[in-house]
Amino acid sequence: VQLQASGGGLVQAGGSLRLSCEGSVNIMNINSVGWYRQAPGKQRELVAAITSGDSTNYADSVKGRFTISKDDAENTIYLQMDSLKPEDTAVYYCHARIVTSWSQIYDYWGQGTQVTVSS
Repeated sequence: VQLQASGGGLVQAGGSLRLSCEGSVNIMNINSVGWYRQAPGKQRELVAAITSGDSTNYADSVKGRFTISKDDAENTIYLQMDSLKPEDTAVYYCHARIVTSWSQIYDYWGQGTQVTVSS
């Protein structure tokens, strides 16, 4: 599975960005896809994820501001980020997890895309 992320950039606080991540395989067959981020000096953290059944999960820090969605036909996931704050500044990574019928877990990562929010 290859993941190609795009859409990062520089935005002022309060602004919006939309990240996209296109997968090389049919994402309907992937158990969950989502976005993580890593700020300088910090650990990578989950931002948002969506399952094949369309259940979503968000970090508390982004609830109400970020929205994850997916387009199965386009094999693409999106992260709409509104009301951005300087603390959202990080490299954002798209992620896919496949769990096989014998419970083997496979994690795949896209290249990071930089999001910088200026105050």
